[in-house]
This record gives sequence, C-alpha cells and structure tokens, in this order.
Amino acid sequence: MSSPAALPPSTPSTPAATAPGGWWAVCLCAAWCGTCGIYRPLFDELARAHPDVRFEWVDIEDESDLAGDLDVETFPTLLIADGQRALFLGPLLPQAPVLARLLTSLQAATPGSGAGAGPEAQGMFERVRAARSR
Repeated sequence: MSSPAALPPSTPSTPAATAPGGWWAVCLCAAWCGTCGIYRPLFDELARAHPDVRFEWVDIEDESDLAGDLDVETFPTLLIADGQRALFLGPLLPQAPVLARLLTSLQAATPGSGAGAGPEAQGMFERVRAARSR
C-alpha cells in the first residue's frame, strides 16, 4: 500500500470543473495522517462522481504557503467553495456520503444566502484557487 505522501495531487476531472466560478471541494490533510490516507481513495472516487466540482487535495505541511495562518486542528478538514465564496471549513467524517450530502445541500442553497465560512476560510480558498488555477 502506498503512503499518502506518494499520492499525486488531484486534478480536475472535466473541463467543467475548471470553469471560473465552479464549485471546489478542498481536502486539507497531512502525509503522516493515517485517516487521510484511508480517505484519499474515497475523495478521488467522489471527484469522479461529481465532475461539476473541482476536487483538490492539499497537504498543508508540504504546501504551508497555501495554509497561511490557518490552524488546522483535525484531519481531514474540508473547505467547500462555490467558486467565489468559501461556504464551509471544518473537519468532516472521512466518509464519501457525508461529503456528498454536504455538497448537495450547499449547492441547493439559494445563491448568496448565508454568511460564508469566514475570512480565514475565504483567504485559504483564494490561495488554493490562485495556486491551482495556473
């Protein structure tokens, strides 16, 4: 079995996932995290099932510039954004159906409703989007 560190970064599965303003699901992880290693194949499977969402895997120790001052206390931590605004940032049970339900509920919400996930989450999303949209 390969270690989480040996896994390649995720890539968008379809052109729709790279469109500006499209949905993003970003998993914040660490190579040493065993739970993250188990979650990675489920996350990748979910990416294939949701081609309208751009899934990204970020090792916050290898890419500490993306994490900035964000203090991630629990792995995996998920960041969900609608392409412009970070709508969710927090730990999530490492189960594909949990993330699928969260995505579905956020996508079904009225656009612009809610306060977003806060300035730390927004900053993290903007750094990831800038780095991964090149």
